[in-house]
Amino acid sequence: MFELFKDLWRFLKVRKKFWLLPIILIMIMLGALLVLAQGSAIAPFIYTLF
Repeated sequence: MFELFKDLWRFLKVRKKFWLLPIILIMIMLGALLVLAQGSAIAPFIYTLF
């Protein structure tokens, strides 16, 4: 798992694509939010945001 992040960081650093970092972080946070909220009591409130 950490190897993936190291490879991603190396790619961003070598190719000078640092503008991709916020996009990737937002996608990871949204994915984690959806996974965590899937079986919880706050799921109806989160789905109203989208």
